[in-house]
Amino acid sequence: MKQTNNDFNFLPIEAVYFDSACQSLRPQPVQDALTNYYQRHNSCGERAKYPWGHETDHLVDQTRQKVLDYLRLKPRHYFVSFTQNTTYGINLLLNSLTRSFDQIITTDIEHNSPFLATMEFARKHNIPRHVIDRHPDGSIPEDADFSNALVVVNAVSNIDSRRLENLTQIIKKVQKQGGVIIVDAAQAMAHESDLLHKTEADAICFSAHKMYAPSLGGMIVKRTLIPHLKPAFIGGGMVDDVQLEDYQLSSNNPDHTHTIFEPGLQSYGEIIALGTALDWIAKQDKESLVIHCHTLYDFLKSSPKVHLVNQKPTPVISFYVDGLDSHLLGTALAAEGIMTRTGYFCCHYYLDHKMHLPPLVRLSLGYHTRPSDIEKFVTTMQKVI
Repeated sequence: MKQTNNDFNFLPIEAVYFDSACQSLRPQPVQDALTNYYQRHNSCGERAKYPWGHETDHLVDQTRQKVLDYLRLKPRHYFVSFTQNTTYGINLLLNSLTRSFDQIITTDIEHNSPFLATMEFARKHNIPRHVIDRHPDGSIPEDADFSNALVVVNAVSNIDSRRLENLTQIIKKVQKQGGVIIVDAAQAMAHESDLLHKTEADAICFSAHKMYAPSLGGMIVKRTLIPHLKPAFIGGGMVDDVQLEDYQLSSNNPDHTHTIFEPGLQSYGEIIALGTALDWIAKQDKESLVIHCHTLYDFLKSSPKVHLVNQKPTPVISFYVDGLDSHLLGTALAAEGIMTRTGYFCCHYYLDHKMHLPPLVRLSLGYHTRPSDIEKFVTTMQKVI
């Protein structure tokens, strides 16, 4: 078992980072890729005819293909566009869809990103919105009615990493009943991407900054959705020609379909560094991460004062302690150099109003996590509880 990851040598030994579900640390190769862009070929993509521009275009195109390869999807079926983050991607898709739906559906354990976006979509289009209760294991009841529905759901929860295990079956049923399904993959891409392999979802939104890459969002969109899309934003980089009162979209060309969601200059360095992050993730051994998850889970479960939200060990573990305010606990841990998240993690409806839980402490691990991090947390918590 690898005891440490040298790509995170910049992380001080006294610093314990347990907030990867918000944004992961970036390994040195990813940082180097971003610096390399700025120092060696800083240029605009899909515009410049000089060598720097050619290099940028080549590496950006490589990243688009790597994203598809990562989920084992084919470019003849899907295209990849880049944006700010998952929230922006979901909203961009919902505001670009032109076809009508009879209903919009989400679930109870969603992040505010799809939860609020579906709420506003229902209001805007005057259609009913349904919130389905997930099973304890994260699956969705397969007897739900998805007739001509727009469905927006997460693949993995940011509360406790519970997985949408029956994702394949839900996608098939939604599409069979004439609906469209958009998957929030923000928490799935880094450590649970197997759930999305060869998926046939209509669209997948993700955040690169949760998968060891710079701040960036990504959208993987099925080409069959193209006839039902109209750009929500329009501007430079999206057109082949412009007349006085009309224009021709570049997205009409199959090789430039991605431009339908990419107005203006893009974050080329960040896109290129995402490609490096995907290569880096493929080389990581998950064994150490799994062991760390089990160690933390077993320790917290063994204490009668600790209440776990999780039903099993995962890279994201949420809990609260009897008689102790979670925000105060988070502050106390921070004083020892242990960085956690406290509160409701943008899942207010489920955690507060449905489950009536107090604010929680969330530990989210990653490939940077060291045995010493686990030991320090356990030792500190033993003093507290």
